[in-house]
Amino acid sequence: MNASQTAVRRTSLRSLRSSQWSRHASSAPPPPPPQPPRGQSAARFIGYGVAFGAAAAGSYYYPTLKEIFVGDNAPVEIPKAQPEFEKPRKIARSAEENRELLSSQHLQVQKSWEHPGVYLWGSNVGRVVDPESKDKYVKLPRRLKLFDDQLLRDLKLTQAFGAAINEKGDLIQWGLGFSNADPSPVVTIKGKDLAKIDVSADRIIALSKNGTVYAIPSSRDDLGGLVKQSDKSSWSLWSSGQAAPSLRDITPSSLGWSERVADISSGLDHCLLLTSSGRVFAAASSSSDFPAKGQMGIPGLTWETRPKGHYDQPHEISALKGFKAAQIATGDYHSAVLDSAGRIFTFGDNLYGQLGCEVDISESFINTPTILPIKKLYKGTGLAPTVTGIMAGGNNLYFTVDSEASQDSTVTKSAAPARRMPGITTDFWAAGQGVYGSLGTGRWTHVSQGPTKVKALSSLFEFDESANKLIPIKLKSVSVGATHCAAIMDNVTETSIARRARGDNDVNWGADVVFWGGNEHYQLGTGKRSNQNAPVYIGPLDGGQGDSDKGRKGERHRLALTPRETARLGEGGKGRKVTLEQKVECGRYVTGVYSSV
Repeated sequence: MNASQTAVRRTSLRSLRSSQWSRHASSAPPPPPPQPPRGQSAARFIGYGVAFGAAAAGSYYYPTLKEIFVGDNAPVEIPKAQPEFEKPRKIARSAEENRELLSSQHLQVQKSWEHPGVYLWGSNVGRVVDPESKDKYVKLPRRLKLFDDQLLRDLKLTQAFGAAINEKGDLIQWGLGFSNADPSPVVTIKGKDLAKIDVSADRIIALSKNGTVYAIPSSRDDLGGLVKQSDKSSWSLWSSGQAAPSLRDITPSSLGWSERVADISSGLDHCLLLTSSGRVFAAASSSSDFPAKGQMGIPGLTWETRPKGHYDQPHEISALKGFKAAQIATGDYHSAVLDSAGRIFTFGDNLYGQLGCEVDISESFINTPTILPIKKLYKGTGLAPTVTGIMAGGNNLYFTVDSEASQDSTVTKSAAPARRMPGITTDFWAAGQGVYGSLGTGRWTHVSQGPTKVKALSSLFEFDESANKLIPIKLKSVSVGATHCAAIMDNVTETSIARRARGDNDVNWGADVVFWGGNEHYQLGTGKRSNQNAPVYIGPLDGGQGDSDKGRKGERHRLALTPRETARLGEGGKGRKVTLEQKVECGRYVTGVYSSV
């Protein structure tokens, strides 16, 4: 074997031994890990024990720690949903009973026809809500028994006295402010065919159908020195034969040949008279205070400068000559006039911004009618506004506006066909004091520096199935009290189911009504005393008793008022035929719903 062969063999043996060592190393167990020093091992064991102990203590004391550090903000564990199945309804014996079992609103409509009447709630310190009760407050609607099955032409309410016109046109008065001896409703004025009334601090202003305006004291006991002995021939008689309160004729003497007074509105100590020719007159309406805050719209007219004659004689507002007035409205100490062209004139007290303009600290009232710039509210929107109605009460002013795209508004024109939206939008605006929530804007505003849109009652739409299109929801009427308001929506209603051949499941429904504002005397009818700065619904007038009888006990349903309809009164519609509707009246801390002819 030569040297080269010996070198190759040695190399092969080294390679074989190396491969064998690798094979034995892969199959043998791994060598034990290096052991730490004895002190480090003990420390690690102690650390594990502390960690496990802390975890156990945290689990044990978790509820207590959660209550201390998290409190009521801790997330609540949501329970698993449990299905509830609808209980079987009662078996109806007729189609009408089936409709009443199906719908709360259908039941409300039927009850308004079968048993019309007056429901009142709010302050009862003057025994106006319930003359037979000594309750200071009536939290929910309560039926006034003495008006059961009666229809009224008008209703006005204050904390001290109430007044109404019955179906015959006679005046009814009640409350402790009317009589301390007997606050029950009594017919006081007969034979005058009264159509409308309004109230001041201590008098009733009444308008007859022929246009005559009367001023009547609210108190049976205190005539207030309104009449002289020679005027007693004009007194009417009580139903009991006793002399009635003085009845003064305050109709303007300067009316034209065919002109007559068409509307009246009264604040606490002044009233406005609107004639059929569009003229506006102002007069004092209280026997205790003469208007002194510019609310009559006649600069310089005071108690000292008044002309000769009786202090409550009417005066034409000369600043409005040349404008044909269409509507009038009065608050406690301010006035508003809407003319036929859609312009609003305001005058009187502006301490809270109730005239719709900025408050001037140096001059708290304006005694000359001033135009409210409505177009300024819609500047830059491309909409052409038209004022359609004005309302006032307390320290507030409200008005409704119909707006549509102007001729040069390309944005609104192009958007309307795509969305298939109506061309007209109705908005509701408010101004004045909002500390009670009476602005309805969702805010508590002490003084307003201009009108604010009430978004909850503006730009509303609904689908009209009969017309197969979207239509705007307007406001049918708004009643304004001292600190609270109510609005009846002019939504689509149905009251002809009984007359038409419809299915057993078709039902009647009325108009929605919402309330907002002060609730310090429970005048909102929510059953609670908290004020509401945004419109809210309330429950049915019967407190849910009718729904409970129909198997809907515990369910929450809202009040809906029956629109104008011709129906037969009485149980089962077997009584006389009459055209009527339900109306709402917000007074001074008192609210009422009545059936009106």
